[in-house]
Amino acid sequence: MPTSIGLLVIHTTRLEACRDFYAGLGLDLVPEQHGDGPDHYAATFADGGVLELYPATRRPETGYLRLGLTAPPHGAGGRPPGRHTLTDPDGRTGVLTVPEPCGDSLPAG
Repeated sequence: MPTSIGLLVIHTTRLEACRDFYAGLGLDLVPEQHGDGPDHYAATFADGGVLELYPATRRPETGYLRLGLTAPPHGAGGRPPGRHTLTDPDGRTGVLTVPEPCGDSLPAG
């Protein structure tokens, strides 16, 4: 089995703005808290990997990061198929790839 990313944590001083940004890319970010830790958001990918957004309190804000995501054709906040380079509220680059929808439907007739 190849190595994959199991967890990616982004620390931010703009937690709600980043949640809105990444949710707008199609991530289903849900509120979480582990024990006495800070409230944060987490999204689980289809392969089981997790992206978490934490407030930058005890840890410094995550610096430059380039994150590439692939969204389902109808789960990309209305973006058309193609590659979309975006910038999150903290200035990190995100590249969102939206594939062409599959021709799953049968022709009429």
